[in-house]
This record gives sequence, C-alpha cells and structure tokens, in this order.
Amino acid sequence: MKTIRAIGVIEGDYYFDNSSPIRYSQFRKVKWLHTNIELPIKEVYDKYFSQQSIYVIDKNLIDKEFFTGSKPVIDYEIKNRVLIIDEINRGNVSQIFGELITLIEEDKRLGNDEALEVTLPYSKEKFGVPPNLYIIGTMNTADRSVEALDTALRRRFSFEEMQPNPGIIATDGKLKDKQGMLDNINLPLLLKIINKRIEKLLDKDHQIGHSYLMTVQNIDDLKLVFHNKIIPLLQEYFFGDYGKIGLVLGEGFFEKIDTDNDKKIFAKFDDYDADEFAEKPIYKLWNTVKMSAEDFTKAINLLMQ
Repeated sequence: MKTIRAIGVIEGDYYFDNSSPIRYSQFRKVKWLHTNIELPIKEVYDKYFSQQSIYVIDKNLIDKEFFTGSKPVIDYEIKNRVLIIDEINRGNVSQIFGELITLIEEDKRLGNDEALEVTLPYSKEKFGVPPNLYIIGTMNTADRSVEALDTALRRRFSFEEMQPNPGIIATDGKLKDKQGMLDNINLPLLLKIINKRIEKLLDKDHQIGHSYLMTVQNIDDLKLVFHNKIIPLLQEYFFGDYGKIGLVLGEGFFEKIDTDNDKKIFAKFDDYDADEFAEKPIYKLWNTVKMSAEDFTKAINLLMQ
C-alpha cells in the first residue's frame, strides 16, 4: 500500500454495535485529522504498508513535521481519475474487466457499505476500485457489434448519446477564424445537409461525425475527406446503391455513362423486355481528388441546393 486515505487518532475503547447500518459491528471512536485524501505514505512514514490491519509504528520513521502543520495536506485531496476505453463494444468484456466487472459497481467500491476487494494473483495484495475512478467507454452506434453488447456491461454503465455537432466546426475547427467558411462553402451547413438526408434514408445512428471536417483548411483537404471518408462510408451504408448515394450527394459527383451502344447487349430470353434494362442509365462516381477545384466546388454547391 503506497497511499493513505485518512488519518485519525483513536479516542475510545472498543465497542460492539449490532445495529450498525454497515456490514461491520466492531468499532472504536476515532478523531479524524484528515479524510478524503490521497497521500503518499512516504510523506508521513518512511516505509510502505502491506495489507495488515494493525502495525507497530517505528517513531523514528515518522515525519513529525507533517503532524505539526509544517507540511500542508491540501495538495493531497483526492482528485477524480478517468479511464477511457475506445470501441469498448468490440472488446471481450470478460478479458478487459475480469473481476473488475463487479468491483466497478458504485456500491462495491472502496469506502461504500458493500465494498469488495479481490486478491491479486501475483502480488497476493488486496485490490479494490476507489470511488474517484470514472470509466468512459466509447462506441459507434451504427456498428453492428453494438447489438451483441454484453449484458453485464449494459447494467453497469449509463449511456449518453453523442450526436454530430456541426457548430463545433465553426468554433473549434481549423477554419474557426472564418467561422467554418471555406471560400463560399459553409462546412457546418454542408455536414448538416448530408446528415439530414442520411437520417431520412437510414436513421440518426448513421449520421457522419463532425470530426471529418474539423481539420479541413482548404479545398484539397475537403476533396480528400470526400474521397477517403464520406463517399466510402456512404457506399457502405447503401451497399453501393448509387441511387440513394446520389440523393445524398447530388448529381455533381456522378458521371453518367453513355448506354446508347448497349441496346443489343442482352441475349433474348422468354418474354423479358431487354430494351427496358438496356436503357437503364449507368452512373460512375467521380474521383474527387482528381476533380478540379472548380468542378468540385460546383458539385458541392449542387449538393447544398
């Protein structure tokens, strides 16, 4: 044990209280000098503790200045700690948490009535989760693996939806000095329009995050974002259905292939009208990286109409 959570002086004899609201019934009266702290033991005593309940203290190892007020304890107040697990839904919960899956429950944490500890397999030391530890797990709600999210995980976490926030592009993005404007292209409005169309065609969980446009500084950056992120994502969402992709992006991103020479492409079969299929238009997505700045800007303007 390397830290101290509280310091007190015993002021009374042992007594038994069978009506205690906690799981312990044996007590002694204590005058607490410092509570709710996270004090390194070396600041008070020149030796680490293990997991014994009672120690014989060597007075020669005690730092007497600490108790005379020469050293302030205010710097050792317990601070909140945050552990972030990205894509938590993709992990094996039993391997990530193990016995922690029980210890992280609020009432099982150290200092609470139902506090629990486990014995670590190698050091054989007792281990529990302190109340000042917050665990944040992130996940993409459009990810199919969310459906199979472990029940134990669902019970121990509260879920907070984080929807795209186009306004952050204007306040915190690379173009914040221009309020998110790239020439005459309003990036927050661009994202808002795209997401509104995606929500109509699919659902709100498949909307595109504002992070895609946060680093855009020029037209070449925006072309790369469309080529490497937005268009591939739409192709995945709509399984290559160019009709629905076109409803999101507009016709400026598509090249229509001439099919006049395809009228005799099909073999004759039963009563099927081959001419009807032959006249069906074929579209090809432009490579936005190879588009000129002028053509790409025109395509963006058509998208936003």
